[in-house]
Amino acid sequence: MNMMPPVTKNLLIINVLCYLGLLALGEHGMNLNSLMGLHFFMADSFMPYQLLTYMFMHSNLEHIFFNMFAVWMFGRIIEQVLGSKRFLFYYLACGVGAGLIQELVQWFNYISLEHTDVARMGNELVHGKYVVQQGLAVSIDMWNTVGASGAVYGILLAFGMIFPNEKMFIFPIPVPIKAKLFVIGYAIIELFMTRSNDGVAHYAHLGGMLVGLIILLIWKDNGQGGPLDKIRNLFKRKHKNNFHVYRKN
Repeated sequence: MNMMPPVTKNLLIINVLCYLGLLALGEHGMNLNSLMGLHFFMADSFMPYQLLTYMFMHSNLEHIFFNMFAVWMFGRIIEQVLGSKRFLFYYLACGVGAGLIQELVQWFNYISLEHTDVARMGNELVHGKYVVQQGLAVSIDMWNTVGASGAVYGILLAFGMIFPNEKMFIFPIPVPIKAKLFVIGYAIIELFMTRSNDGVAHYAHLGGMLVGLIILLIWKDNGQGGPLDKIRNLFKRKHKNNFHVYRKN
């Protein structure tokens, strides 16, 4: 850990401490994910600070393990080339941006549910509508997003843009693939997964990538010595190592 860049190291520590706090407080009947997770902005449980705190909370051990594995594997590399301050801004911006995208998607879902409920009522009395709206309020209060995945997907995008031709081994693929293909493939998978109903915030993942792309394009100075160009020149010399990534089935 002493050789790890400071921001990456502290992100790992904070996320692990938050998860341990979730487990400890859960033994006393307190749900830390409900307090610090990101609720829909029209829900009673929503608080503005949740746009920041949600990315440090996780639902289970598998969730935090794979996110922190990616932060350790890719985050330390991106921090070394961007610098700690710029990397911290990038990480948090991708996480917050992913949360905002998730809120936007939930708003569309809310509109759809509201129209469906009103359509079902037909010619019921006004009191009937009140009951429907109360039920909808309870439902949206259960929409809760947790996890660092949005920020992690931003890191993956940065790696693919900075080291597009870096070869990576992805389990169980038997041959190495270029980082840019890895990132594109992951984005396509997430795009298709948005049609699923698996309870995963796929739009937030894509949102983290989108925000990361915007930031990196802003930082890029059209080949006139911008941050991305300097990074590429720095690592063109002897950066030939392969990075190994292990992924669950």
